[in-house]
Amino acid sequence: MKYSIVLAAALLAVALSACEKATVVTPPAVVAVPGPVVAVPGPAGATGATGSTGSTGSTGSTGATGSTGSTGDTGATGATGDTGKRGRTGDTVVVVPAPAPQR
Repeated sequence: MKYSIVLAAALLAVALSACEKATVVTPPAVVAVPGPVVAVPGPAGATGATGSTGSTGSTGSTGATGSTGSTGDTGATGATGDTGKRGRTGDTVVVVPAPAPQR
């Protein structure tokens, strides 16, 4: 018991001294340097009156109408086809399909 208290106290001292303490940084004091006086703008003034409306422009004149184009030539007449031949006369052949095989 005697050593445990001494050991606990030594461990506590080492643990507390191992912590890094925060460093306080103080910014340097601002020194006023004499120089030109800077004017600070004041509050905005009242709004001015609305201006008058401008005049309307005149309408432009209408342009001249273009001339009509020339008419195209008439196309040539196509060639006449041959006269058809008369069909053969004879018996009409009817092909009847074979019946499907039954299963």
